[in-house]
Amino acid sequence: MRLGPQPRKERLSARLRVATACAFMTLLSGCLGDGAGSSMSLFATKPVTSAQSVTMFIASTRRDDRRLADAAGEAGVHHAMAMMSAPPGHQPGVIEAPTFGKPNRNSHFTLLNANAMTPERFAGEIGSHISGRVGADRDILLYVHGFNTSLEEARLRLTQVVVDARFGGVPVLFAWPSESGMLSYVSAKERATASRDALRDLIRDLAATPGVGRVHVLAHSMGSWLAMEALRENALAGSANLDGRLGDVMLAAPDIDLAVFRQQMARLGSAARVSIFVSRGDRALSLSSRIAGDRPRVGAMDPKNPQDAADLRALGVRVYDLSGFSNGFIGHGAYADAPDVIRSIGAQLAEPRKEDSTSVAVIDARGPQDPAPQGPAAQPLAPMDGPTPPGALR
Repeated sequence: MRLGPQPRKERLSARLRVATACAFMTLLSGCLGDGAGSSMSLFATKPVTSAQSVTMFIASTRRDDRRLADAAGEAGVHHAMAMMSAPPGHQPGVIEAPTFGKPNRNSHFTLLNANAMTPERFAGEIGSHISGRVGADRDILLYVHGFNTSLEEARLRLTQVVVDARFGGVPVLFAWPSESGMLSYVSAKERATASRDALRDLIRDLAATPGVGRVHVLAHSMGSWLAMEALRENALAGSANLDGRLGDVMLAAPDIDLAVFRQQMARLGSAARVSIFVSRGDRALSLSSRIAGDRPRVGAMDPKNPQDAADLRALGVRVYDLSGFSNGFIGHGAYADAPDVIRSIGAQLAEPRKEDSTSVAVIDARGPQDPAPQGPAAQPLAPMDGPTPPGALR
């Protein structure tokens, strides 16, 4: 049977949906942020004078990244350790990258090496990196990237955050299958859902690392929903605070429905200290809300709006308003593009804990046949002068 032409109203509606989706994908293309890949930043302050090396650990559920690992663990998770380098002269808030060609270590962020490892070796190496550290340097920073982000982009962003925030602990990246083509935002959410259990298990295993201090979580965009769901599952299993090891949970531009976020927070209760970074000028989240039927997104709430402020207070979270810190058209990566914000994140991670004053990780979890890790772990930078970090609503 041959169908006749669509009515004019239906044709226009279909075109509008496609146009909206195309615009949404354009805005979210590369959730790395507006300032990535550029050597310019309106917020750049004092440059780093020497190269910085960052050793990070990667757990990935991405099929296209299996070249990095010969052995995958349960649920298709595979593991690696990577060494990254930030160049001398690095400007805070910027990821220096070449316009074309290969990166130069003296001018750009660079991947120095990446080694695949078994799940057992992965856990052992994290333990050995923590061994001998004192106080907050025993902490782990787990980064969960956002939608339409490649593994390379996620590694670069985590490196930049570690260097700019002067984080002295062990960085870990969770990579999920988010690199997508046009009109695939919904399917990306499904792939995030499929990675939820793997992230839940990773968080639990990191918290069980011998000698670990706290496990902090930094998640961006759709990765915020994934991180909160994994934490919620751990809470349902009776380990909401990871036996006292859960640190700060920081959600940057969280692409989470407000009603869903209320449920997640209700399950976590007081076990988690959650901070959200919001911006009323985040165009990507505005389009995400439209696609979801005008459902409000947590990351686009306005603390100056009385109703939004009341909702935020009821959630019991710390709120950082980044509306004045965005230096790009999209405004979706302001949390990492503005040095003031990164310094605020670093200060939050470095807040002194009474129990850490004499705590030292002394257990070497490396197996007898495992070689010593290659390369230095992330080293904190010297303090930088700059404006006061953005305030938080409590």
